[in-house]
Amino acid sequence: MSDLLNVSSNPHVRDKVDTQRIMLLVIISLLPATVFGIFNFGIHSLILVAVSIISCVLSEYVFEKIVHKKSTVTDLSAVVTGLLLALNLPPTLPVWMAALGGVFAIVVVKMLFGGLGQNFMNPALGARCFLLISFTGPMTTFAYDGVTGATPLALLKAGEPVDTMAMLLGTTSGTIGETSALCLIIGAIFLILCGVIDLKIPGTYILTFVIFIVLFGGHGFDTNYIVAQLCGGGLMLGAFFMATDYVTSPITPNGKILFGICLGVLTGLFRIFGASAEGVSYAIIFSNLLVPLIERVTIPRAFGIVKEKKGGDK
Repeated sequence: MSDLLNVSSNPHVRDKVDTQRIMLLVIISLLPATVFGIFNFGIHSLILVAVSIISCVLSEYVFEKIVHKKSTVTDLSAVVTGLLLALNLPPTLPVWMAALGGVFAIVVVKMLFGGLGQNFMNPALGARCFLLISFTGPMTTFAYDGVTGATPLALLKAGEPVDTMAMLLGTTSGTIGETSALCLIIGAIFLILCGVIDLKIPGTYILTFVIFIVLFGGHGFDTNYIVAQLCGGGLMLGAFFMATDYVTSPITPNGKILFGICLGVLTGLFRIFGASAEGVSYAIIFSNLLVPLIERVTIPRAFGIVKEKKGGDK
């Protein structure tokens, strides 16, 4: 009888779509941004993507062999982690740093906490933040067309004009996968149409962020400023592909909305009042840590249950 009461960790499968199929759809949705990033930044970015994916898959395989666990590399979750990590890396990053990031993402963030469904934060973002702290210089050096320079958001924060059309198309400096907002939106639409994600989290995230920068950004309702903020800094990549991670995001409907609000506010705080022009990665990680609390306060009340009043009356 006790076996019937065991509850496995999320994501909970409620239909015939398994984890492998979901991860395959995510990989397909990321292909436009990946292909564009490789075309935009050259062969070294392709090597970084390959190394990041291989290091993640090998780390998971070797770890499970060492601890005598059944191999789960065929569920493609490690491939997705490696791909997302690569898309968050500068195209000039040394290859060995990408490999180290892959090992950290899988072994430290994912496997040491029990594997898929047990990790408390997004593994790719955890690895990116680890690399940012450990190798700040290489992780914040960006080049485009052989010229090293600031990202559009850094220029925007410094009060300089930016080309919003270039940011939309992706012909700017940045990480491998964040530059083309258009490619990311195409991938996001694919995921929505396939039913893998919905708009609760990314929609609330983006709307909250827009409201925040209109109120506190110092530019009012400046459409060029708003579009630049939305297209830059990996916001589209984070909102649609990492904030919606089944494991590290709430499963309650109201929880998803509250989660999106937290993401929008934190991203706005980091970008407007922080030293960095970015903020998406840290906003998602901090919000991941709040998920247990968010789910506790937003869990739907069971039908027929009446909230107990003070004094014991119901």
